[in-house]
Amino acid sequence: MESCTAALEKYGVGSCGPRGFYGTIDVHLDCEARVAKFLGTPDSILYSYGISTMFSAIPAFCKKGDVIVADAGVHWAIQNGLHLSRSTIVYFKHNDMESLECTLEKITRENKRASKVRRYIVVEAVYQNSGQIAPLDVIIRLKEKFRFRVMLDESNSFGVLGNSGRGLTEHYGVPVEKIDIITASMGHALATDGGFCTGSVRVVDHQRLSSSGYVFSASLPPYLASAAITAIDVLEENPHLITTLRKNIALLCKGLSTIPCLSVVSNPLSPLVYVKLSRSTGSFQGDSRLVETIADHMLKEDCVLVTTSRRSKLDKCTLPAGIKLYVSAAHTESDILRASESLKRVSELVVAE
Repeated sequence: MESCTAALEKYGVGSCGPRGFYGTIDVHLDCEARVAKFLGTPDSILYSYGISTMFSAIPAFCKKGDVIVADAGVHWAIQNGLHLSRSTIVYFKHNDMESLECTLEKITRENKRASKVRRYIVVEAVYQNSGQIAPLDVIIRLKEKFRFRVMLDESNSFGVLGNSGRGLTEHYGVPVEKIDIITASMGHALATDGGFCTGSVRVVDHQRLSSSGYVFSASLPPYLASAAITAIDVLEENPHLITTLRKNIALLCKGLSTIPCLSVVSNPLSPLVYVKLSRSTGSFQGDSRLVETIADHMLKEDCVLVTTSRRSKLDKCTLPAGIKLYVSAAHTESDILRASESLKRVSELVVAE
């Protein structure tokens, strides 16, 4: 809050233009440098809207004729980027490395032009539609075997995974330079807004002229960039936040595991705890109505806010409907217990009806 206030007093609210014209302010450059330093990459680039980061970065690098192999569970912003790229899109089963390997092998074997076009694997670190964590070590092995590039979205893992919050690469001990393009929204662990893409200088410079979300959008308000810098500083100075977060996640998962009508499907380290119905109604629409009813009752009766997997008709994700509970290091033990007890009570009543 102090960082935002100081930035507002110095710069005002808006930046008054895109980065390439009058919208670049020193705090934007400072933020890009801070992100790159924290992750150990050569350079980074800021976007003014978190969701536009991925659907701008993908079309900037992937064009008609290129091949993209994407996880079937990627969120809508990534799907939009895939569509805008006009590339050949092939989906593999959600977080299934055997399916990924078979898909890469099939593309390499059957497509005679495969070796002459750009080829990408697109995955999320922590999947927004399931809370599962991508096995990066296997993905890197397959990437090197079949000579693909990797685009990784760290929106739900940045500031969460790894001993110091540096994300999926730190969690698996994979050198960050093995990932060709990393993107993330800053609206999660950094508690601000906007997004960033980080990687080599060549990757970043290309986007400054070729990425629509960067070129044609007003730049990120300076106070939000200042907040992101401060959030990274807080994270580095307080490593116990990661430990506290993991304890909270474990406590919530323990409480939810006793609910007979719901199943926890997310990874035990995911701050996005995802639960689905143990017994489906038989359709996504039916399941969605049921979990939305549960979420509404929790908010009205217990003042506990959870979100559900609402999807538009354009969303191609086929994963089961469910309820998402977002955990932070700021939650107390009583908060966690209250949420799990509320979900247990309400879900049993709603399902019984």
